[in-house]
Amino acid sequence: MNYTFFATCPRGLELVLVEELQALNAGEINHTDGGVSFSGDMELCYRANLHSRIATRILMQVSRGKYANEEDLYQGVMKVYWQKWFEVESDFMVKVTGVKCPLKSLEFATLKIKDAVCDRFREATGSRPSIDTHKPQVRIHAYLAADYYQLYLDTSGSALYQRGQRQSSIEAPLRENLAAGILKLAGWVPGTPLMDPMCGSGTFLLEAAMMALDIAPGQNRKFGFENLRNFDARSWKSIREEALSKSKPVSFQRIYGSDMDLRAIRIAKNNLEEAGLLAAVQLTKAEFTEVIPPAEVGVMVANPPYGVRIGEDEQLAELYPKMGETLKRKFAGWRAYFLTNDMRLPKLMRLAPSKRTPLFNGPLECRLFEIKLVAGSNRKERKDE
Repeated sequence: MNYTFFATCPRGLELVLVEELQALNAGEINHTDGGVSFSGDMELCYRANLHSRIATRILMQVSRGKYANEEDLYQGVMKVYWQKWFEVESDFMVKVTGVKCPLKSLEFATLKIKDAVCDRFREATGSRPSIDTHKPQVRIHAYLAADYYQLYLDTSGSALYQRGQRQSSIEAPLRENLAAGILKLAGWVPGTPLMDPMCGSGTFLLEAAMMALDIAPGQNRKFGFENLRNFDARSWKSIREEALSKSKPVSFQRIYGSDMDLRAIRIAKNNLEEAGLLAAVQLTKAEFTEVIPPAEVGVMVANPPYGVRIGEDEQLAELYPKMGETLKRKFAGWRAYFLTNDMRLPKLMRLAPSKRTPLFNGPLECRLFEIKLVAGSNRKERKDE
C-alpha cells in the first residue's frame, strides 16, 4: 500500500534531500520550504529513515481536510481511526505548526487535537492513551494552513540527526544533517582529501567517515515506525541487515581534522572512537594559520566561531585576514566552504566567494561561502616549463 510522506529538513537543503529520495526510488517528489513530500510504501519509509543523511523527520500523512475553527479541527481528528495506527497502551504527544493559521492559539489547537484522539480511543476501546511530551512512543504532527489541515504520524521518533554517534559536544555544535548537507553541497566525494581546520566536536568528520564507509546513518538507533501497528518487523530486519552488509571495514579515508582547542580535539577523538571511526580520520591540534595541506588539491569545510559575546566581533575581524592569508599561501588548488552567520567573512578574508548559499543552522540564518583557491603564478610558470 502506498502512503504520502513529508520529509522535513534544514532550510536550504531541500534539493539535496530530493536527490536522496530519488536514489531511494520515491514517487511523486515535490519540494517546498523546509521539506520534501513523496509517496511510497512502508518499506520505502523504513529505507528513508535508515539511509537519509539530510532529513530531520519522515512524517506519514494519515488525514487532511478543510477547517475554519477549533470545532472543525476536533471533528476532523475524531474521524481518524487512530486505533488502527497505534495501541491504546502507547503514550503519545501532539505537535502543531501553522502557516497563515486563522486560529487564535496553537496551544489550544494542540489541546483540541489531543482531546479528539483520546475521545476516539475511548469511543472505540473504552479507554484512552496517556500523554507523554518528553519521550512518547507515538508523535502526531498537525500542520494548519489558512483553510486546511494535515495530520501526520512521525515515523522517525527522535530527530534523524540524532545518529546515536556523537557522545559529547562543545558549545553550539553543528547538527549532523546540516553537516552532511554541506558536504553534499561542497561536491565532496569519498576518496577526495577533506579537511576541517576548526573541527570542534567532529561533526563534519563523523559524517564524512560514515559516507566514505557506506555506513547508514540510522543503523544504530530506534525509530518511531517500530511503535506503529502496521510495523513489519521481518521487512525492517531484512532492510537493516542489507545496509549493515554494505558497510565497509574502517580504514583511513583521507579525512583530516584539526582545532586550536585541545579540549575540542579530545571530544572529537572521543566521539570518533565511540562510533568506531577513529581509524578513518587523522586529528591534530593546530591553529588555522599553522595547518598544513595534506594534499595538492582537496575540499576544506569549516564552521568558524560566531561572534556571540561582546569583544568577539573584534577578535574575529583580526582572525579572518589571517585565515585568508593562510588559504592563499598554502591551499592553492583547494575549494573551501565556510558556514557562518557573519557576512563580513569573505570581505575580511579578502577572498571573493564563487557561491553564497543561504542555510539555516537551527533558527540562525547563515551563508555557506564557496571560495575556489586558484593556483598562483609560480605554479603556472612551473607548468609552462
